[in-house]
Amino acid sequence: MPPWIGDWVSHVTGSEAGWLSIEGSSGRLACEIGGAWTIEHAGRLGQELAKLQPARHLRLDLQRLEAIDTAGAWLLLNAAQALEKGGAKVEWSGLAESFQPLIEKIREAGVAADMPKPEPRTLDDWIVDIGAAATTIVADTYSLIAFFGEFLVALVRVAVHPARLRVKSLVTHLEQTGLNAIPIVCLISFLVGVVLAYQGADQLRRFGAQIFTVNLVGISVLREMGILLTAIVVAGRSGSAFTAQIGTMQVNEEVDALRTLGLDPMEALVLPRVLALVISLPLLAFAADVMGLLGGGLMIVVLVDIDFQQYLSLLKAAVTTTHFWVGLVKAPVFAVLISLVGCFEGLRVTGSAESVGRLTTRSVVEGIFLVIIFDAVFSILFSLVGI
Repeated sequence: MPPWIGDWVSHVTGSEAGWLSIEGSSGRLACEIGGAWTIEHAGRLGQELAKLQPARHLRLDLQRLEAIDTAGAWLLLNAAQALEKGGAKVEWSGLAESFQPLIEKIREAGVAADMPKPEPRTLDDWIVDIGAAATTIVADTYSLIAFFGEFLVALVRVAVHPARLRVKSLVTHLEQTGLNAIPIVCLISFLVGVVLAYQGADQLRRFGAQIFTVNLVGISVLREMGILLTAIVVAGRSGSAFTAQIGTMQVNEEVDALRTLGLDPMEALVLPRVLALVISLPLLAFAADVMGLLGGGLMIVVLVDIDFQQYLSLLKAAVTTTHFWVGLVKAPVFAVLISLVGCFEGLRVTGSAESVGRLTTRSVVEGIFLVIIFDAVFSILFSLVGI
């Protein structure tokens, strides 16, 4: 323990309450400080310090100061700084050596200063921000494409040497991304089918065409809603899990340990996750289609005067296998996008928990964004070829 701490403690014991006496005029003031300048007297002492008038010269006489703590030191330094900002010269005298380290510590830490007012943003600032964002997007896109290239190299390497594939890891991720996701995917698809049927029947009733609600539900669920909702749920569920798992391994330096052992993280971590999602997402999309048609059918039976057998007959006439395959063919592409983005952001995590959370959120947003972009591309492509 520094020797000045013991001296400070001895000064606190038995000391009187802090006080100050102000004398002088014509721009020259003398302020005598005495007693204990501690936190229990800080409120009163602050009010008395506020009475200090602007002056050209202020002399602080601290010979009779018996005790001081952080609050008292802050009060004195804050008052002195306020006068110095007004152009006054502040002179300190009589400060005991035992108090000097504390005063210096507070001085080094600085006292409260007025926050500078932010300058108003101009058009140039907005243009710079847009340019920086565009540069970041281009750089991230380039990095993601390069990551996709590394994945293809690892995939070819495993295809040539199948023994390099981590089957246990693949099966584990199949369970996590496929089997465990079935309840939430089926529930959401069922409810969306109900909503589609209800809204469709309500709007078509105005034209006496409620029977075409079957066409609306069948085509929209099979071509778009089933696979799109499944991909969005999987992006929020499995894509975020991939980023969090690999990101935590990055923080714990487990990925570096894999490289030290001669293992390629692309083969050990990325490839099993991508392959598992490529297998499980089409199966989830099929389940979503079935539950969406079931939910829509039950609502149509309630709203339209038909039974479930008639609904199935009308559905068979309204949709074809082409509609089914149009939706299902998107599933492997969406699976690759979601899993690659999740693994890519996970490997970009730096050594902090904040980075894990930030990049996990980012991977979900990027995954959903890419899914919607590619879904639009598929829609345009199928429209051009007449499917």
